[in-house]
Amino acid sequence: MLYELTTLSSHILKLSQVIENAQAYLNHPETKGRWLGSWTSENGRLGAVRVLRGFADAGELSHERTRALFHADPFGASTSECGIEMESYAGFPFLPPVEPGVFGKYYEFRTYWLKSGGLTPTIEAWEAAMPERSKRSPLTLNMYALDGAPRITHIWPWQSLDERIAIRAKSFADGIWPPKGGPEQFYEATSTIWIPTANSPLR
Repeated sequence: MLYELTTLSSHILKLSQVIENAQAYLNHPETKGRWLGSWTSENGRLGAVRVLRGFADAGELSHERTRALFHADPFGASTSECGIEMESYAGFPFLPPVEPGVFGKYYEFRTYWLKSGGLTPTIEAWEAAMPERSKRSPLTLNMYALDGAPRITHIWPWQSLDERIAIRAKSFADGIWPPKGGPEQFYEATSTIWIPTANSPLR
């Protein structure tokens, strides 16, 4: 499965307008792909909205990206007077496609910038570790970038931030996380917390 992660950056007081305009674009009959989720930033850059979409194949993703680039108001960004950034990803091959549902009040987005040649050992490390790690809490998605710098982005839902801290600490103490051999493959990482919008398919 292929994915697109779009980030709309605005003034924090414009968030409701940005969300409304983005959803109108996503729900338009000409818009392709499957809307999987949308969130507002809780830390880091405030006033941001993030949208995740899934695509069946590269042709569908490419067509929709081209349409957005030539569109007069993609995601309502022009009307909302906000910045727009679109990233293309492929899901880790051993993970199932993302399905909408109710999983958490908070979603953590973690991005790791990989060393050259680091993608294959990263995927192998995750594939080995996830059977045990997934027993502790669900993973929404891990995906690798198809454009820009080599990197992966993974998304975790949480009922609370206390739950996040407790589960991550216990997983580390039990030796099942992080994936063995995984941290050696990246040189920089970020973690941000996002809150699902009211109509987000993932929430």
